[in-house]
Amino acid sequence: MVCFCFLVDQRRKQTSIKPAAGMCSRCGGGASVGDMKTITRFCFVPVYCKSWKAIICTFCGAILKSYR
Repeated sequence: MVCFCFLVDQRRKQTSIKPAAGMCSRCGGGASVGDMKTITRFCFVPVYCKSWKAIICTFCGAILKSYR
């Protein structure tokens, strides 16, 4: 019997951040609007990349709302 194991991971990266009005509902910290990039890799080779905007807490880093 042969078993194959492949490594797949997904990473999120912030490319730019701008301040926004509002507060985080989880911790009460400030909010900011950021351009996000999601990269999915299969065996260390990037196979999928997606860019999107999100409202992020500046204190705890939680994603409060995303715009795809």
